[in-house]
Amino acid sequence: MGREVSKSCMDGLVTEMVSSYCTRFYSNKPELAARRIEAIGYQVGHQLSERYTIERPRFTDHLEAIKFICKDFWSELFKKQIDNLKTNHRGTFVLQDNKFPWLSRMSGDDLSVENGMEDPESKGAQAMSMYCYFPCGIIRGALSNLGIPCAVSADISSLPACSFVISVKA
Repeated sequence: MGREVSKSCMDGLVTEMVSSYCTRFYSNKPELAARRIEAIGYQVGHQLSERYTIERPRFTDHLEAIKFICKDFWSELFKKQIDNLKTNHRGTFVLQDNKFPWLSRMSGDDLSVENGMEDPESKGAQAMSMYCYFPCGIIRGALSNLGIPCAVSADISSLPACSFVISVKA
């Protein structure tokens, strides 16, 4: 859909954004860094959703909008569709990406020794989760633009797989 940014540029941008917010701007306040990263993602998702749906009719239900995110929207962002979509048909959706691009170059070992961290498991998990706030914000922003207020969280069970849990607000 028009202009594209190279994958390596986008990877570098996300890495630098997360690094800057976590080590420079909010080094002692990870919760503020996470909120800010998610807010940036929200703006990006909102604007991209507007661009990608400008010539489409409005979606008639939540499931149709979520399918758009899984297929068309995700394909525009990552050149691939979401691998799996699950729902409980009561407002909760789980989007599974088995090879999420922004986590594909990470390993637990790399993150646990970063900056001489004292508690490798909790610090490594926290570092990995910081990379998920941006796409959570992108999904939330896109769905908000489609008229679906929601909360989005991420779960990293094994790298580079990532699940995004969408809870639609009533």
